[in-house]
Amino acid sequence: MKIIKIVLVLALFLIALALGSQNQAVVTFNYLLAQGDFHLSTLLGSVFVVGFAVAWAIFGSLHLKSRLEVRKLNKQLKKLTPLTDTKEVKS
Repeated sequence: MKIIKIVLVLALFLIALALGSQNQAVVTFNYLLAQGDFHLSTLLGSVFVVGFAVAWAIFGSLHLKSRLEVRKLNKQLKKLTPLTDTKEVKS
């Protein structure tokens, strides 16, 4: 499963690279405080990288939060589960 994810991310990166190499036009990009002239390929690549980083940060934090919750609940479960004798009871 991990290999499929890596291949998928690599394929998306290659698609973005292919699209970027075909778009060499200079465009004016208006951002919050100013504007700048960029090659469309540079703009596409930077937006792709920023989007990937933001998504990774969001889903990474959600994953970390769920792992911490699982750890906390496992500790509570161990605390509440009565300790049983390791010897088997014969009827």
